[in-house]
Amino acid sequence: MSASGTAAAGQVEHMLRQVTPGRYDAYEALLRVLAAPSSGQVWMLLWHGQAGSPDAQYGNMQVDGFGYAPCVTSAQELSASGWNRSYEVVDGLDVARTLYPDHFGLWLNPHAPGGGLGIPWLDLRRIATGLERQPAGPLRLSEPGIEIPQFYALLTQNAHLTPAVRSLRRAWVQPTLGAPYLAIGLDVYDTSPPAVDSVRAMMQQSIGAVPDGLPVSTVAMSDEFDPVAMWLRANARPFYDREAHAAPAQAPVAGGYGYPPARGGY
Repeated sequence: MSASGTAAAGQVEHMLRQVTPGRYDAYEALLRVLAAPSSGQVWMLLWHGQAGSPDAQYGNMQVDGFGYAPCVTSAQELSASGWNRSYEVVDGLDVARTLYPDHFGLWLNPHAPGGGLGIPWLDLRRIATGLERQPAGPLRLSEPGIEIPQFYALLTQNAHLTPAVRSLRRAWVQPTLGAPYLAIGLDVYDTSPPAVDSVRAMMQQSIGAVPDGLPVSTVAMSDEFDPVAMWLRANARPFYDREAHAAPAQAPVAGGYGYPPARGGY
């Protein structure tokens, strides 16, 4: 292995050792290392085929009903694992882009004492799309408790004047790391550039009614991978519905929008 490959493995393994139950800051640091092409290499275990071949297939394992592809974090861990099939050394960023669309997570060093560490597919999505663009999970999601009727009234009025908008939903989002915020779910008829611009203008015209210091974000209800949109679809009635026909709220999804049940931390 090259010196750079050894260094990359060393960074992943160093951060992995820092992660303990409740240490979400250390877990987030591990995600940052995996997201960096210069430091995030992992050894993916191939169940079929050879590295680079069209029939190459990652291994898979099920934990609490969720799928993961197993990997190891260095050549030394590969030897310790006893894996006797082929493997592929891949940047964590590329693995994340491959796995998350199929709702597969990544499991690091499953052979290690304690069973290694699983990274849910939602966190692979954050790696693939940019860690700073998505809130750190697991998220605590609920109906907003803050009373801001002026904002909702103005937003509803502007939504009615924006033909692209079908409905609006809302949630209070508390990330594991970072400040809580109000999320507005946007359900639209049209995603053409003019329609997107009109919805952006609607939000800009309404945001002035938000009290100072209250963060507000938006999420596309059509995003099948976004945990906030998933929660809104399952749990929140529209507070604005152009067609005046809100579907009844469904029961919460067990396990929580793609994350395994809480078991004392990662």
